[in-house]
Amino acid sequence: MKRFISFLVALILLGSCGRVKETINKSGETVGKTATEFFEGLSEGIDKTLQCELSLSESLTDKGLKMGKFMIENAEGGRNNQLTVYLIFDKDFKASVSAKAFDKNGLEVGRAKIEIEGKADEAGYFDFIFDRRTYIEVKSRIVLE
Repeated sequence: MKRFISFLVALILLGSCGRVKETINKSGETVGKTATEFFEGLSEGIDKTLQCELSLSESLTDKGLKMGKFMIENAEGGRNNQLTVYLIFDKDFKASVSAKAFDKNGLEVGRAKIEIEGKADEAGYFDFIFDRRTYIEVKSRIVLE
């Protein structure tokens, strides 16, 4: 009789094992999705609040230049001292363009200048590398002229 009860209990446990496993998997999946959504939302919120502002001068826009995405990265031994910007050409363009960086208080912190050339309906990434001591901090403002 003990063997029969032990066998029955083992059978019940084995039978419910799949359901327990399934419940654990579904719970884990739900927690994983929730955590991912939380961190994505947090990341987007931080990006929006801390992002730098980049603008083109009126003379550059008049010459047919537009901006796409931009990034601030590390270059040449510095920290946050490279501006990479995606530029779109509505017209043929060839000129020297300077980038001026200002901190969140409006103080100028650096300048970089490069030659830019592109044909109408082209686009590409361009790197403005500031002095290695220039630190483009959060909420900085950068102007391309």
